Amino acid sequence: MNITQESDYAIRAVLILTNNNEVLDANSISRIGNIPIRFLLKLLGKLVKAGIVKSYRGVNGGYKLNKEPKAVNLKMIIEEIEGNIAINRCLYDAEVCNTKMNGNCCIHRALCNVQEKLSNELESINFEDLKNGVW
Repeated sequence: MNITQESDYAIRAVLILTNNNEVLDANSISRIGNIPIRFLLKLLGKLVKAGIVKSYRGVNGGYKLNKEPKAVNLKMIIEEIEGNIAINRCLYDAEVCNTKMNGNCCIHRALCNVQEKLSNELESINFEDLKNGVW
């Protein structure tokens, strides 16, 4: 699994919205986070659709976090951008297992354990803690 630049930008955009408890326009978010505006608009669309960010239209429009920062975690953001987290393809589709064991092997079980730990760790890191410098 690789956290792409797209996920990195999305995480930064959400942190910017967390740190600024006001409606911010896309250009401001782009400037503050050094995020290309084209990328940002695409990411904000996904985050709005997911209900993580709220968009406001009009002259004073922009974006604002739609949830409490404590209720938003890294796993949520990454999965909205990348899809389900899987460190090996047989973990999300046992039919593609190279050994044709349909996920019933020691490697599958070991990687499943690693994936669960990774998933739990990403879920434990919320934006309230990031805002407050816990990490």
